[in-house]
Amino acid sequence: MTEHVTRLELDDLGLAAGLPRPTGPHDRVEDVPYRAVEFRDDELPAALERCAAWLRQAEDWLGEPIDIFAIHLDYDNAPGSGYFNLKALCNEEDLAGAPLLAHRHDTAPPAESRRENHRSGSVPRRTVG
Repeated sequence: MTEHVTRLELDDLGLAAGLPRPTGPHDRVEDVPYRAVEFRDDELPAALERCAAWLRQAEDWLGEPIDIFAIHLDYDNAPGSGYFNLKALCNEEDLAGAPLLAHRHDTAPPAESRRENHRSGSVPRRTVG
């Protein structure tokens, strides 16, 4: 087996050096790290229910709400793949468990209290770094 290595010229953001950049004064290519968590099913309600169940479990594990940037719904006609393709685009730091480390070093309220604050819209943005 022959291994082919392709070298890419990337800039500091990890974008191709030759990629045309937006030209407007307020335009930009964002550096948004996210990971898609995918749920496939022939029944959309089943995919949505599994996504919601996973989200509850992941938030309980993390101790705070997971940052979700978007929910993407697509369709796939390939045999055996599940017609509906639901993706939750999640903050990769949350999926890596970074807030767990932050919680060990602060005196944050219990997870249930944070969840209630999140639902009421009063949770301050956290910074991990």
